[in-house]
Amino acid sequence: MTTLAGLATEKVINDSESVGAALKQAARELKLSPGMTTLLATPEREVTISIPVTMDDGSLQIFQGFRVQHNGVLGPYKGGIRYDTGVSLDEVRTLAMLMTYKCAVLGLPYGGAKGGILCDPTRLSRRELEALTRGYVNRMRNVIGPLVDIPAPDVNTDETIMAWIVDEWSRSADPGNAAAIVTGKPLALGGSPGRRESTGFGVAAIARRAAGIMKMQGPPSIAVQGFGKVGYWTAKSLYDSGCKITAVSDVSSAFYSRDGLDIDHMFAYMQQHPKRLLEGYSAPGVSRISHDDLLTAKVDILIPAALGHQITSKNADAIRAALIVEGANAPVTAEADAILERNHVVVVPDILANAGGVVVSYYEWVQNLGYPRMDFDEVISRLKKAMESAFDQVWETARKHEVSPRVAAYICAIDRVVQALKYRR
Repeated sequence: MTTLAGLATEKVINDSESVGAALKQAARELKLSPGMTTLLATPEREVTISIPVTMDDGSLQIFQGFRVQHNGVLGPYKGGIRYDTGVSLDEVRTLAMLMTYKCAVLGLPYGGAKGGILCDPTRLSRRELEALTRGYVNRMRNVIGPLVDIPAPDVNTDETIMAWIVDEWSRSADPGNAAAIVTGKPLALGGSPGRRESTGFGVAAIARRAAGIMKMQGPPSIAVQGFGKVGYWTAKSLYDSGCKITAVSDVSSAFYSRDGLDIDHMFAYMQQHPKRLLEGYSAPGVSRISHDDLLTAKVDILIPAALGHQITSKNADAIRAALIVEGANAPVTAEADAILERNHVVVVPDILANAGGVVVSYYEWVQNLGYPRMDFDEVISRLKKAMESAFDQVWETARKHEVSPRVAAYICAIDRVVQALKYRR
């Protein structure tokens, strides 16, 4: 029988293999030594802590927490904190490496990090979650800091948890600028306008840019897997710019309309649903399809923006989109990637496509450190420019080296890290 732990382990292995394959190919293109290649894949620091929490029933429970700082040559470490039953040191290690190269490909002055706590947050009360969060901060006090390592929201963590981190950090003997200890905070505590929309808007900017460069005729038809924080804002941005969203799904259902779906109508329906789902949605000209059918729909652009490992060796040959933009982390397995490349399907990788969140996190952080405040329009304008500029560099690198955009993204990122190492070692 396959256990949840077994599935989590398999996912970590698949993720690390996908990243490792792209990293190694990029290193070969850059003619790096074996030692440098190993250094680029090796974390600088791994921290494991135990966090005692007095539960609501009076019992004492010990939780395990992690923080991995992969590479800090470009600047302070940056990466989210997740609360999940699948959290492990292996998972956090792989995600920290992804953050290094995600920040580097966007030209941000950050290194990569990731953190997590092994827990089931759905079984914890608000008071227990707060105690767990504050315990994590206290145990990591010598590891994180506004100019050292800046966490952010991730799986099952949100702006409230970030607010608790700010408050706990402010109790330090020398907190410095406490607001800058995390990003993704509430606006009242120094959060940034546009942070909520940033990842999805960034995915949409990449999709539009790629469609233009690939000379797609007319408004492209698009399928979006996922209608959450990333998928909805991606679909909303593309819909508002005149693209035709022909297929959308969430965890409950998937829908298709040849003439295009009304994203505003679907969102309004979801908001009034008791479980905030698309389940039961209907409209003229809209048909319900399977989740598998969405992935293989005849569209110009496919945007997997929900879970990892959705496109595998089992369904890659059936993909009919000309362009895939990875809104989720690792939605395409290494085996599927090879099949898609053979079939001339262009894949814009996650380290570029879904980096909008960390871009706006950077804007939030510098504002906390004293940079003039930006309004929503300025944040989104700067985000669009940053995403398009990074895409153009990756596209040109892919052309120059005759490699896929995924490998090209790693070439751009790794080259920046290697160049910095020459001055920092």
